[in-house]
Amino acid sequence: MHYEGLIIRPPSEAGSILLQATVGCSHNKCTFCGTYKGQRFKIKPLEVVLEDIAYAARHMRHQRRLFICDGDALIMPQARLTAILEAIRRELPWVTRVGLYANAKSIGRKSPEELVELRSLGLGIAYLGVESGDPETLEAVRKGARAATLIRAGQRVRAAGIKLSVTVLLGVAGRARGETHARATGGLLSAMDPDYVGALSLMLLPGTPLHTAHREGRFALPDAHGLLRELREMIAHTDLTDGLFHANHASNHLPLRARLPRDKARALALLDEALAGRVALKAEFLRAL
Repeated sequence: MHYEGLIIRPPSEAGSILLQATVGCSHNKCTFCGTYKGQRFKIKPLEVVLEDIAYAARHMRHQRRLFICDGDALIMPQARLTAILEAIRRELPWVTRVGLYANAKSIGRKSPEELVELRSLGLGIAYLGVESGDPETLEAVRKGARAATLIRAGQRVRAAGIKLSVTVLLGVAGRARGETHARATGGLLSAMDPDYVGALSLMLLPGTPLHTAHREGRFALPDAHGLLRELREMIAHTDLTDGLFHANHASNHLPLRARLPRDKARALALLDEALAGRVALKAEFLRAL
């Protein structure tokens, strides 16, 4: 396989074939992210991607899922993306689901008909990093999209029949605005109604603007209990039709998995117990990205 740079994939794609069709991230301006710093975004030549699909056909016959890397593969022109999906279907007929990362810009560039076409060719899930539903926080972290734009993007993915997995970030608003961020994010998730939500906890990475702001005293990171309060507030304000809410990433202090609305009361009760000190939290040295 022809891999370039750092390959990132969602935790749920750990066992998937990783097919790199783009390098880097088309936005690459978020203040908290250090993944692709210094790396210029590019779309890889189609012949290279097709060679990798042929390699997977020979050597990866037991993997049922495939993830198209890198940071925003949906930004590729429709003709390029359909050619890749058609090759996957032709050469890897045992693959049951294809996934990729998306952002509001790349979703907005696709017409509803184009999204439906991608679904018909095997695109089964899109991963959308939302981070926050709070307008002030989105602007501060240079997300590049407003809350209303993110909501519309998520709704368009779901309307096309593509499963939607959304990532939100605890702590990204700092201590002073944490609860506002949590409530607004719950409202955004309710309006978007994704199939999956993954709540991660912010971990400051050296070299990122947010890490610099923290070092200079311009950004205060919430402590463990502050992050748990955010999570409780977020879940309390999130109403999903039938969505799975995960907060069991390695960065989180308290593993939590709840199907909403069914498990909402149970999740809130667990968080109340943890905030009261009756449930042990993960040791700090065990937390990681």
